[in-house]
Amino acid sequence: MEPESLYNLLQLPREVTLPAEEALPGGGKRKYLPPTSRKDPKFEQLQKPHSAVEVPEVLGTQNRYLNGLGDQGGLPGRGATRPDLEGVLMEWINATLHQEHIVVRSLEEDMFDGLILHHLFQKLAALKLEVEEIALTTASQRRKLGVVLEAANRSLQVEEPQAKWSVETIFNKDLLATLHLLVALARHFQPDVPLPAGVQVEVIHIESTRTGLRSEKVVEQLTECSSTQDQPPQDVFDELFTLAPEKVHTVKEAIMSFVNQKLERLGLSVQNLDTQFADGVILLLLTGQLRGFFLHLKAFFLTPSSPEEMLHNVTLALELLKDEGLLSHPVSPEDIVNKDAKSTLRVLYSLFRKHAGDGRPHEPPN
Repeated sequence: MEPESLYNLLQLPREVTLPAEEALPGGGKRKYLPPTSRKDPKFEQLQKPHSAVEVPEVLGTQNRYLNGLGDQGGLPGRGATRPDLEGVLMEWINATLHQEHIVVRSLEEDMFDGLILHHLFQKLAALKLEVEEIALTTASQRRKLGVVLEAANRSLQVEEPQAKWSVETIFNKDLLATLHLLVALARHFQPDVPLPAGVQVEVIHIESTRTGLRSEKVVEQLTECSSTQDQPPQDVFDELFTLAPEKVHTVKEAIMSFVNQKLERLGLSVQNLDTQFADGVILLLLTGQLRGFFLHLKAFFLTPSSPEEMLHNVTLALELLKDEGLLSHPVSPEDIVNKDAKSTLRVLYSLFRKHAGDGRPHEPPN
């Protein structure tokens, strides 16, 4: 499956200049966050209302353009009055640190060096971090930020490889990473903060390969759906996990038997549905086997070594299933990568229903 051409995929505004191909080292990856996406009302709430960014952010080996932002119910109009994410986050930070006379005016410019994050985390977690109060040099700022993020990750119970932020991204003023971190802190320490629901962002990944620049689009969720209007309707697996959890194991065994039967001709087998599909490799091979696809090895990562590569594989597999009309319920690729059992079963059941037995559609699990 060849990726879309770079020109047709990106559709960047005229003021944004793509990096020259030689600017990316071999195997280097970048993410592009198109500035046009920041015009969405929900996203503007996450930023200073009058701030405007017209150039891509270069984050080490990654550049990212926001390409689209909204909720599952569609984007509100430009005149919408619904509180925006960035604005809510800044108001929350300023209210939390009011007694310390700290005022945040831009999440990108004010959070990167760890100073405000230091004060915010100490206030939220009610603990004292052993780190210098004022860091003046680049090295000391990075060190301070590292201490703060390490403590935050422990409180959030997030392992560093799975975190959607890092010292590198935060320090390089990556707005998307900063938003992910602040949303996680708000949800964990003060879940009553009225964050807008269903905010998502489309990210364009650029990778330098031997044959040129390769691009793909990935949608990242910033806030989960919370209202009845934003949430997709429940399906049979919601009911199964809620009303008949004792039957989940039986359903898993039936689907695992089906999967192993189909994978036998490839010399593969599965012992754990929850974990072995997280990197997307077996899911892609199984889909290709059942649907008659030939997947070029350049289209996916056969031995993914990072969460980004796993997410690429799973996203590709879900796109193939959607194109075939097999997915009747929305599934987030992040949920598969994070080994969510319900989401994994939804995807596998879409193949089971179509291809088990004599190929006739099967009834949903009872």
